[in-house]
Amino acid sequence: MKKVQFSILLCFFALAYHQSNGQGRTLPPDTTVVTTHQVSIKGQSVPYKATTGTQPVWDDKGTISAYLNYTYYERTDIRNKAERPLFISFNGGPGSGSVWMHLAYTGPKILKVDDEGFPIQPYGVKDNPHSILDVADIVFVNPVNTGYSRIVDPEAKRESFFGVNADIAYLSEWINAFVGRINRWESPKYLIGESYGTTRVSGLALALQNRQWMYINGVILVSPTELGIDAGEGRRDGPLGAALRLPYFTAAAWYHEQLPTELQSKDLLEVLDVAETYAMNELLPQLAKGGFINEEDRLATAKKMAMYSGISEKVLLQHNLDLPTGYFWKELLREEGFTIGRLDSRYKGIDETVAGDRPDFNSELTSWLHSFTPAINYYYRNVLNFPTDVKYNMFGPVHPWDSDDNTTGQDLRQAMAMNPYLHTMVQSGYYDGATKYFDAKYTMWRIDPSGKMKERLSFKGYRSGHMMYLRSEDLQQANEDIREFIEKSKAKGPAKY
Repeated sequence: MKKVQFSILLCFFALAYHQSNGQGRTLPPDTTVVTTHQVSIKGQSVPYKATTGTQPVWDDKGTISAYLNYTYYERTDIRNKAERPLFISFNGGPGSGSVWMHLAYTGPKILKVDDEGFPIQPYGVKDNPHSILDVADIVFVNPVNTGYSRIVDPEAKRESFFGVNADIAYLSEWINAFVGRINRWESPKYLIGESYGTTRVSGLALALQNRQWMYINGVILVSPTELGIDAGEGRRDGPLGAALRLPYFTAAAWYHEQLPTELQSKDLLEVLDVAETYAMNELLPQLAKGGFINEEDRLATAKKMAMYSGISEKVLLQHNLDLPTGYFWKELLREEGFTIGRLDSRYKGIDETVAGDRPDFNSELTSWLHSFTPAINYYYRNVLNFPTDVKYNMFGPVHPWDSDDNTTGQDLRQAMAMNPYLHTMVQSGYYDGATKYFDAKYTMWRIDPSGKMKERLSFKGYRSGHMMYLRSEDLQQANEDIREFIEKSKAKGPAKY
């Protein structure tokens, strides 16, 4: 059941006026629509209200340069909000709307998909019995040009929004204003980001602390990017990249039953443990020798890699033992006539030809867009009562994106060092071939090279891909992991060194 507050009528009039006065397909930069609902979570009835709207982004002169579209879910039977956590949620891209985690992970509604995450018709949404709304309030934020968020000042410069550091700068200001508007300065606060959103929230952890004097209790990195850890480190190519990729190859090959019998007969986690040990302790030192590895070691390494990847020794040798992921997605099931997905390698695709170096398309992403796009458009109009002619940008125009001076990994480490309350959790799917789970582990290890904060860093893995929450079993477990993370990180009393 839902009830629409009277203020929605004012919003409708504002939308109609704005669109009828030559403003084109834009929204008022500052407006809200409030609806009331109820959901059953873990067998408990949870009443809540959803505030959907826009809030301005102001420039240094106080001029509205853009507006951000958001949806804020607040449990309504809680009196003391000082102890109730507030989650601020972002997706990635850069350029991706918040739709993914909004309608499939932590929020009160999720997609109608099957238990493994594949689309079903008719499209739509259903209650999320595992949502964290029973223990925390959540705001899903669409950065500029994603979702319904847009630039409104024709004089605004794109570089004010579209870059690692510009993104963090304006979003920290926006969050400050938002938290003030909803009167939640006392609440424990958490940042959760997926994919590029992990770069965003890692930088925001320090920016909120240093520029807004807002201290965070927890950061959750869902399918994290490589982050900016070491100045000048760049992407993890070469021997390190090849070694970090191998356990992902093992996971995907295990799922598609392409490993030797002695490995295929074991549980996935047991196989991955062995593959990880080999990748770090044996493979990396051999790959580091490059062209000067002796022939006996080269052949032995190819044989061992073939055992853990499902790829032939011949193909591995043709690639100098450094197999690109794109080629792996094409090669693993080539003889069966299929490709496998990039973001979730459980998904299969079919190409025009069996030959080639990489798949013709991302089979998993087309499947997800198949499910999410109709659902989010239906949801805003029919459940949140937020109709508009503005297109919801699943992926918005944010490029070129300035990736220079990315120090977000260092930023997160510094924020944790300065704030003894701050905990970080990494969540990754084993079948994610874009932001690979073992790469995520390596990122976590590198965030704190001293080891002094490792008790506040944790990793959780799931038997699915980039959006691990699409699989029903992992949706339940991942939300439960967040609940445990909240309990661990919202402790009362002093936290000090």
